[in-house]
Amino acid sequence: MVPHDFGQIPFLRDADADVIKDVSKDSVWVGLPGGQMLFDEGDPADMLWFVRSGALGAFRRKPDASYELIGNIRAGEPVGEMAMIAGEAHSSAVFAMRDSELFGLNRNSFNRLVRRHSQLMQSLARTMLFRTRQNRRGLERGTPKVIALVAASATLDLAVRAQALKAALGRIGKRAVVVDKAASQRGSAWFDDVERWNDQVLLVCDVEDRQWLRMCLRQADRIWLFGRADAPPGDLQLPELAGPARTLRLVDVVLARIGATTSASRASQWMTASGAARLFPWRDDHPGDVDALARTLAGQSIGLVLGGGGARAYAHIGVVRALREAGIRFDFLGGTSMGAVIAACVAIGWDDGEIERRIWDGFVASNPLDDYVMPVVAMTRGRKVDERLARHFGDFRIEDMERPFFAVSTDLTEARIRVHRTGPLAAALRASIALPGILPPVVDGESVLVDGAVLDNLPVGVMRDLHRGPNIGVDVAQQRALNAAEYRAPRGFFSWVAAHGFKSPPPIADLLMRAATAPGDAIASRHPLDMMIVPQLGNVQLRDWKAFDVAVEAGYVAAVSAIRDADGNLSQLGVMQS
Repeated sequence: MVPHDFGQIPFLRDADADVIKDVSKDSVWVGLPGGQMLFDEGDPADMLWFVRSGALGAFRRKPDASYELIGNIRAGEPVGEMAMIAGEAHSSAVFAMRDSELFGLNRNSFNRLVRRHSQLMQSLARTMLFRTRQNRRGLERGTPKVIALVAASATLDLAVRAQALKAALGRIGKRAVVVDKAASQRGSAWFDDVERWNDQVLLVCDVEDRQWLRMCLRQADRIWLFGRADAPPGDLQLPELAGPARTLRLVDVVLARIGATTSASRASQWMTASGAARLFPWRDDHPGDVDALARTLAGQSIGLVLGGGGARAYAHIGVVRALREAGIRFDFLGGTSMGAVIAACVAIGWDDGEIERRIWDGFVASNPLDDYVMPVVAMTRGRKVDERLARHFGDFRIEDMERPFFAVSTDLTEARIRVHRTGPLAAALRASIALPGILPPVVDGESVLVDGAVLDNLPVGVMRDLHRGPNIGVDVAQQRALNAAEYRAPRGFFSWVAAHGFKSPPPIADLLMRAATAPGDAIASRHPLDMMIVPQLGNVQLRDWKAFDVAVEAGYVAAVSAIRDADGNLSQLGVMQS
């Protein structure tokens, strides 16, 4: 018997009864429990599948063998069509995100049907074209739709917080529904309808209600575990919980900070206890926190990536000021070298004046790189840099900052980038700015860490792994980063000292800095950005630590120009203005 809703699948929407009957006759029907794999990356593509109910997720296998979500596949959509038509192996793994029902056609059946009914191929082509356009415009990008909000503490009023999230989603034009235990008797078709008519579905449960919790986890695209900053995580028993989001590490922690209470545990303990990928603060006295969470849920969170470039990185301060004036709020921040230092200032929550004061004190008032030594591993001792980082950033841990943050360094021992997302902030920044030959490297166990610019000076790829919203990148290293005149007939060491003294770094400093940042420029170009800002800094040298005002102004002017080029309609980039 042909299911009553069979013809509602887009592939068959324009087909007549005879075509639908033919397809039904050749179809294979499969029920796929939540968390089960349909096929793996590299498997032969010998079946074309369609989702009748439920939802699937496409995942890319990462170097550490874990999976990263790259897209959701909703009811009515095809699965594996590109690989089957091209005759290639699957390029990603596909799992059921919740209990799902699918029907499939093997290659022979599909070819026979499209020869007999040519309109089927046209329908499939339209579906594929629509999905390609969506992905190109960034409308899907793996944005989760059904979120299980799980309270780790009975003292958290999660229903109130869910309503606050719903209201915040409404302010950015997203329709959300809050679903509680009263829906526990509903079937999968009801959940499909709720998902179909809403942009976000928020399932509210707690760790004590095991039956409803298990049902929520079977339905969820992602888990948000709510804890209290004034209580330790304890035994969360999350390893016992079944569900695809848990199995595939699609878990985040939202740490509620209530009033002026002090933290009873480190945020990293919550991440370790839950196996969470990300951590977000929710401070009751900071309404911007819930708005940031709503943007993250809706795929409208804004990432800011700042590249390295020595003293040229002062331009980032002007860029941040201009973007803030345009109403842009940053939800995820990261960078390399001096770009990481400025990004950290923003992630901590400092205003523009505080950022300028801190950077001036740390890098402009006196040269941070003038404690020279006869080179053995570096030209400087690095003690002045260590002292200044400790003074301004020594009180912070990355996971405790206002917004998620990362810094990138290069692990020369393993020849790979190191992404710092937890731990002492000053230590992460010190590794990220350790320019080879200029500053001594950081030794972490058996790893030798140097400036992240050696492998990735603008780590857009790292940012894209963290969230699904638009990203803004600022590159201060690519435009006239060296003055060729200084290298045509270079002076000897003693001639340079006689002319400039011991406090002024010789041109070799610029040469080493540029050698570190140049490879990263090529890598950054492989990852698309929603807005790219390149300040004009031709007269500012990488080691020109006194060029603060000029560089800041150049960054501000470049950002204002980029905003103007967006025709004032930043919403086209997914950027929400306040």
